[in-house]
Amino acid sequence: MIDDSGTIEEFLARHASDVEECVRTAATREIMPRWRRLAEHEVDLKTGPHDLVTDADRKAELYLTDALTALLPGSVVVGEEAVHADPASYEALRGDAPVWIVDPVDGTRQFVHGDTGFCTLVALARRGVLYASWTHAPARGQLATAVRGQGARLDGDRLTAGSPEPGRDLRVATSHPDYTTEEQKRALLGLWTDGVAPRACGSAGLEYLAVARGESDATAFSWEAAWDHAAGLLLVEEAGGTHLTRAGRPFGIRGGNTLPFTAARDAATARRVVELLSAGV
Repeated sequence: MIDDSGTIEEFLARHASDVEECVRTAATREIMPRWRRLAEHEVDLKTGPHDLVTDADRKAELYLTDALTALLPGSVVVGEEAVHADPASYEALRGDAPVWIVDPVDGTRQFVHGDTGFCTLVALARRGVLYASWTHAPARGQLATAVRGQGARLDGDRLTAGSPEPGRDLRVATSHPDYTTEEQKRALLGLWTDGVAPRACGSAGLEYLAVARGESDATAFSWEAAWDHAAGLLLVEEAGGTHLTRAGRPFGIRGGNTLPFTAARDAATARRVVELLSAGV
């Protein structure tokens, strides 16, 4: 239990590898056996045609909820599927207990279509501060981790975001239009300009990993759901990148952000993207 006798840092020093094992086991038991083998009755719509949920999402989240709270007594879980069932459970992010933020299958649409572009996202936070994250892309055999103040790694190798190459168009992954308001659409249109190469995003977790690896220069996202962003934001930070909302402040996982926002390889790129988003409005 995290209390006066122990800290999250001490917990991670002892149990980070145990969390990694939980994430890998969720994929092995509940996700990969269903990949490319889903029956029609195992796939449902939530809010629309691009918002899908499968038995893999539900069962992987249940497994992670049990396993992670057993590792850290007194912790709670904010998971995508549990919040869909009970929106009030999202408020745990505002409490004092350590919170596991879980997206069991980020990129469910890709998962359903048999693509490899999906991942499991887990982050550990308390009082709005992110302490560690795990991004597991089982179909690609990748696991990225980040611990606050200790850097980011992909399959054990240190990640460094670096900076965009001078003179090359900025590669920016942007929100799907279905998940934007009219004002946000106008903001995102600011990226359609010389020197920027925007494209529609895939799995948010894998887009953050691409920024942390220096394969993509920035994101421009228009929604706040913590399970999509928490793991990736810390991964980018620990790889040397940064994140900013359109108000010029870091993104807060508890909400209240001015959207869209960006995560970028370096501070100059983040400022440039925010300037373009603000110009679009």
